[in-house]
Amino acid sequence: MFKHLVLHKPLAILDLETTGTDPQNDRIVEIGILKALPDGRHQHYNRRVNPGIPIPSEATAVHGITDADVADELRFEQLAPDLRAFLDDCDLCGFNLKRFDLRFLHVEFNRASQPLTLEGRAILDPMEIFHAREPRDLSAAVRYYCGREHEDAHTASADVLATAEVLDAMLGRYTDLPQTVAGLDQHFKSPNAVDSAGNFVRVAGEIRFAFGKYRGQPLDTVARMKPDYLQWMLTQDFFDDTKAVIKNALGRSRRREMV
Repeated sequence: MFKHLVLHKPLAILDLETTGTDPQNDRIVEIGILKALPDGRHQHYNRRVNPGIPIPSEATAVHGITDADVADELRFEQLAPDLRAFLDDCDLCGFNLKRFDLRFLHVEFNRASQPLTLEGRAILDPMEIFHAREPRDLSAAVRYYCGREHEDAHTASADVLATAEVLDAMLGRYTDLPQTVAGLDQHFKSPNAVDSAGNFVRVAGEIRFAFGKYRGQPLDTVARMKPDYLQWMLTQDFFDDTKAVIKNALGRSRRREMV
């Protein structure tokens, strides 16, 4: 499948269709995964999901999935154990994965009491390469890098195939980019990022906020002055490694108070 990308472990290329854009309140309605193996074989996981809530007409207009289409499908919590096993030991890849699909998976797996750990996984998002070189969307990426139109856009199975084709074509075009999954992961990761989402950065040895109202502020200062804000963050859909950074800061703050 890949002519340029070198795999040392399975790479799961995934795409989700959902009821909306808010992971806390919206739900997944379709999952498409293409698992590429280092030996050249590949496996597919394609399932529609009963979201347990109505699918808004605006969402149906995008992906074409209606309430009737998923009425007899399993809920995510019923699929979670098998899906988690399918993703076991896989690096992850997807177009707009970091900002959208991975956040939904994170929330849905936690809701099902089946946390999906990111530790030890490389996270590839071809959109980062694309926006760095040719800022557009997936359909434009297929047109530009693959020389064809992206048929059946916004169907999960077509989108994961297109993502794989675009990623591989990118590496053929940009020969200065690393040719391994781990190399690409590191290439587009901020050298100062403390967590996988880049919510915290290290500046002169000090962890600082990289987003929100405390952007640029030292995390330890916020932990000391505004611990309730960090406690609130722990209830939100931040990734586990982000929450670990927050918990460590709160722990340091409590220990200082005891001295």
